[in-house]
Amino acid sequence: MVHRTREGDEGAFEELVRRYKPRVFKIASRFFRQRSVVEEIAQDAFLKVFSELSKYEGRGSFEGWLTRITTNTCLNALRHDKRRPESPVADLTDEETDWLDNRMAAASTAIHESVERSMVAADLAEKVLRTLPADDRLVLMLLDGEEMPVKEISDMTGWSQSKIKVKAFRARRRLRQVVEKLLSATGR
Repeated sequence: MVHRTREGDEGAFEELVRRYKPRVFKIASRFFRQRSVVEEIAQDAFLKVFSELSKYEGRGSFEGWLTRITTNTCLNALRHDKRRPESPVADLTDEETDWLDNRMAAASTAIHESVERSMVAADLAEKVLRTLPADDRLVLMLLDGEEMPVKEISDMTGWSQSKIKVKAFRARRRLRQVVEKLLSATGR
């Protein structure tokens, strides 16, 4: 398919898109929640794949190469998006503040008491994660959220395994600091 696409066969490229679209969407969905943004990132990634196809040397799998392009497209989009709140406290709704208060007061209570509280927890976690740089957020989402092995993340991003471990350690420390700041700001 790659060879045929390089020779100008549009049908071959359409087949590549059809085969790998789920993979690209899955990667983009790790970074962005809005379907329209995920679709835009996927389109950008496939456009880059098409324009850079002549540079694909066949060392390693096409899927790995596509994954790296998609990941970099997502990271670049996050870096371009300068919306990093100074403090997530200002962004919390009353409902989110209540949820945080309840969780700290009743740590032994099941996290998923209701669908509503689960949604609030997901929104709060997203807001706290947004305070991190894009690279750190990616490492934590892949390591802790997706439970991917460090080696696989290294293959995906092109970073060394030690860099990933250091980034994860520092990102977790930053998250703890943000949560402590949230707790002190809410008087807990």
